[in-house]
Amino acid sequence: MTPSSAGVVDFDTLKPYAPRAFVPENMDFMDIERLKGLYQQLLDESVQSPEDLEKWIEKRSELEAALDQFGSVLYIKMTCATDDEDRANRYAEFIEKIVPEIKPYDDQLNRRFLGLTESIPYDKERYGLYHRAIQTDVKLFVKENIPLETQVSILSQKYQKICGAMTVQFDGEEKTLPQMSKYLMETDRELREKAWRATAERRLQDKDQLEDVFSQMLKLRHQIAQNAGFDNYRDYKFKSLHRFDYTPEDCKKYHESMEKLLVPVQARILEHRREQLKVEALRPWDTAVDPLGRKPLKPFEEVPELVGGCRKIFNQLHATLGQQFEEMADEGLLDLDSRKGKAPGGYQSALSESRKPFIFMNAVGIDGDVRTLLHEAGHAFHSMACAHDPLYDYRHGPMEFNEVASMAMELLAGDHLDVFYSEEDFHRSRQSHLEDIIFVLIWVAVIDAFQHWIYENPEHTPKQRREAWLSIHNRFNTGVVDWSGLEDQHAYVWHRQLHIFEVPFYYIEYGIAQLGALQVWQNAKTDQKKALDDYLKGLSYGGAKTLPELYTAAGIRFDFSENIIEPLVQAVKKELPYFS
Repeated sequence: MTPSSAGVVDFDTLKPYAPRAFVPENMDFMDIERLKGLYQQLLDESVQSPEDLEKWIEKRSELEAALDQFGSVLYIKMTCATDDEDRANRYAEFIEKIVPEIKPYDDQLNRRFLGLTESIPYDKERYGLYHRAIQTDVKLFVKENIPLETQVSILSQKYQKICGAMTVQFDGEEKTLPQMSKYLMETDRELREKAWRATAERRLQDKDQLEDVFSQMLKLRHQIAQNAGFDNYRDYKFKSLHRFDYTPEDCKKYHESMEKLLVPVQARILEHRREQLKVEALRPWDTAVDPLGRKPLKPFEEVPELVGGCRKIFNQLHATLGQQFEEMADEGLLDLDSRKGKAPGGYQSALSESRKPFIFMNAVGIDGDVRTLLHEAGHAFHSMACAHDPLYDYRHGPMEFNEVASMAMELLAGDHLDVFYSEEDFHRSRQSHLEDIIFVLIWVAVIDAFQHWIYENPEHTPKQRREAWLSIHNRFNTGVVDWSGLEDQHAYVWHRQLHIFEVPFYYIEYGIAQLGALQVWQNAKTDQKKALDDYLKGLSYGGAKTLPELYTAAGIRFDFSENIIEPLVQAVKKELPYFS
């Protein structure tokens, strides 16, 4: 197996999962007239029977998958090298010239489907969720929003480019900001502070640009919501994300539960850290280092070791997972190293026509890199588990369950991290992960609450946004971490959260899903084989079942009330020695 780096996979030679029956083999998706011709064929095609309707749906699904993969590949190439003007321009051309032209055709196809189902019987058990989603999309579609959505996409690309260009001169070398993160684990406090300040000050250099980008996004999104008949973008976005099983008020209850149940737990974790570090106050650069002064966990030196170790873990969990991961590596579907010009963060992209996953991340040799790859691999396994479904819309589930796939994989694989670590380091990593889960559950509440405020108050000024961020962050802050003298850095911490810029309101899913993942983890403590079998069964349904049904299939409950949160928090606390 040869672990990959950027550019190893030739996306243009990826074969479709199934031979094309409708889209021409030599289709150029940048040829807008030819592309529109395919959509027009579907609009004009005679559909007279249930069999005709099903074939029509499959043709549309084939077209949507092929076009989606084409756009995904352009995005992947752009994020792998944000400083490549050709890649940037080609992606920009796609989102500016192709996507806007196709959106009206999507709406026309949606309306035709709804019209056909009024007179032609269809399998409601099979297509009921598909029908419900299309009904929602038809209600939300407004032609005037197409150019506004295009402008938002262009601004998202600008955000990527600004962040991807951020580097600092440190330790005699030019380093990316992800590469700087490893210094926060150094035992030399002075070095940690220097690295943290260098990174934070570099971000501040572009704060005005990022504030301007976001202000433009906010204005556009509010207009999109108003055009669709909504008072605010929050309510519009809940509909467009097909959130049929919970409400904004449920999210606010989640915020309250986190404040009540988890902030005190986080306070104890941080206070324990402060005591071990023997410092008067924790500073932002003190939150990642080992509090006992041990050297940073070093699970691997080079990316091939990361890939090889995770392959062993997946083989130990389930032979199918090991085989699937090895295939991804062999086919060059992993781009894992951090380098200049590469966009920040990590993601898994499902290549919809080949039905293969691609993983992107910025590995620098730290403990978090292992968990990131396990996380994104969970998404990849989800993508492969439901690849068999011929319906494009059912080959991806709701985000609230997609993240169960990834977060549960982190926990299930966590018992096998001895492939990277000694026994002592294994326990260090495990404890760090569980502490991080507490922090993430709270951070989700912070980011989600901030986004609710932003879009409930769309006329706010940048100054008011700054004040709101500090107020909300402090609401969930234990007071143990001291930000004094770092007011600007504190006020713009949210700039690094790409979800706020690029995928608004896609964040509460992490909190909901983390609670689901913890349930999978607890099931595994009782019967690991059954827990893993149930987990894989849930993944296999993709989006063909409702959110509560997917959770049930995975052997867990869709519930983020205090009733489910409290026992899970207690289970985590039992694993942390200073709570016993």
